[in-house]
Amino acid sequence: MSLIVSKNEDDKENKFEDAYEIIPVASTMNLMSSLEECTTGLYLFLNNKFSDAINLIHPWSHNSPYHALIYDILMTVKAILTFEPQDIQIGMTTAKNALKTCNRFRMKSRMTSLSRIVSKQGIQAVKEEELHAEVCYAECLILKSAVTFIQDDSLLGFLKSGINIGLSYQIYKDSQQVLTKIPKYQSKANKHLVGGIKFGLGAFNLMLSLVPPKILKILSIVGYFGDREVGLALLHESASENHINNILSAFTLLFYYNYIYIAFGVEKGYNSAIEGLFLTYLQKFPNCVILIFFHARFRMLTGHFEFAQLKLRKCIFIQNEWKQIHHLCYWELMWCHIFLQEWKEAYYYASLLSQHSRWSKAIYTYSKAIILALHPTDSVSEDMNTLFLKVDSLRIKILGTSVPIEKFVAEKGERYATTSGWFTAQPLLEFLYAWSGFRVMSKRLDLISKWLSIIDKGEDILKGNPSKEYGTDDISLLHLLKGLCLKHLGKYWRAEQYFNHVIQKEKLLKYDHYLVPYTHYELGILYYLKGDYINAIRSLDNIKNYKDYAMEARLQFRAHIALEQISREK
Repeated sequence: MSLIVSKNEDDKENKFEDAYEIIPVASTMNLMSSLEECTTGLYLFLNNKFSDAINLIHPWSHNSPYHALIYDILMTVKAILTFEPQDIQIGMTTAKNALKTCNRFRMKSRMTSLSRIVSKQGIQAVKEEELHAEVCYAECLILKSAVTFIQDDSLLGFLKSGINIGLSYQIYKDSQQVLTKIPKYQSKANKHLVGGIKFGLGAFNLMLSLVPPKILKILSIVGYFGDREVGLALLHESASENHINNILSAFTLLFYYNYIYIAFGVEKGYNSAIEGLFLTYLQKFPNCVILIFFHARFRMLTGHFEFAQLKLRKCIFIQNEWKQIHHLCYWELMWCHIFLQEWKEAYYYASLLSQHSRWSKAIYTYSKAIILALHPTDSVSEDMNTLFLKVDSLRIKILGTSVPIEKFVAEKGERYATTSGWFTAQPLLEFLYAWSGFRVMSKRLDLISKWLSIIDKGEDILKGNPSKEYGTDDISLLHLLKGLCLKHLGKYWRAEQYFNHVIQKEKLLKYDHYLVPYTHYELGILYYLKGDYINAIRSLDNIKNYKDYAMEARLQFRAHIALEQISREK
């Protein structure tokens, strides 16, 4: 491979984005032309031309590291979206081939790291193409780990993924050291190298910072720790710059702020800078279904559920090639209607998911049952109790064990199908809490008040006719949720009272032992919001005293992140 850069490169690059539809598959390939053609493929993808993107990238995927990487990304995304065995197998084959392709372009016959070679022999000892192949190889290792994880649910598959991730991170760190030796006036391809390393190190720092120390010890094969602020800063830099990995950096940030942050982060403050970055990409690719989907999610998190529904329906309307993206929209539409208490529409989207999506039949079936509990209708032929009992048979396994949330809803399904005396909204209220629904609604205090009214009615009903077996558990659940709603409404003193009611009933709980550690978490966050860091830490530390309860790992993640945030602000 030789590097060829024309004197008109700047003009070419400025016009390149608008010309993506007319650039044919190349007959020759060097580093810059491979970067240009792969960028074209990404632009096609971002304009919903998925088959065109694949057809453009595939011919060179065995002879160019960047083509191998981008083709690997496309096939991995498809495998995760469809969850079809055939697509997962194609994703694995593609990942293996991509690693072979990238490896052919890496430096040969080296017994030590690139950074040590460069330190001893100078930067001239490494070809530019070899550095790019190194970073592409690291990214392909991550992709292979992702496919391995969904293909092989054994402990061996998990270990293989961990080993690949550890090797990938080491390559990124090694490549970063090499960058310090490269002159600033290096070729135009250098920005893609820098951007790729920022993406990799940013993603790793963010990912590892979310993992509690206890779990990191179990994953000692990785052998690293992460800094969240460093990770977010690197990803934001990478997403703001012009290189081939910028869109992946942007998608990583969007996923973090729209999902991970909502599920695990603390509630004080929000980084609005990502929204400005996002709008820049949306202006550049106004019809990209992935960006429109995130636009809808942004609006959900600001309480504009009706506007979010319009955007989600647009996502469904503008492309039919990858229908699995429709399933993402169905899920969010179901939640929008649940938040607004529109049961008929919520049931419709839960039904679509149970019919067409492979991700979690157990969750979708349970969703239908809990919605039917609130909206029984003659037009629906399905029976609520039959659906509840069916959930357990639909569970899947990952790493040889049940998915925690599926195990949780299966146990709840059996309980609600075989007992009476529970409040009709109770299963849905609990499900809302499990999926951070109250936090998603937190910008709409009118909706929080409506749900609080439902909780109040449920409390009156359960107190009037308590269940001998589940009475304490049921009331404790409602007290936890009541405290949560009052917290969002700013009524901290009353919220604290209800949280303490749950903790005081700890020894009387028979089944829902998760309620007490989760209440300690909510009480800790309440103290944090009040600025009482001493009591916040005490409440969060109490969580360590509990084991073997539902959704335990999720709470460990949340507590770890909250404690880290508090220690940073003290």
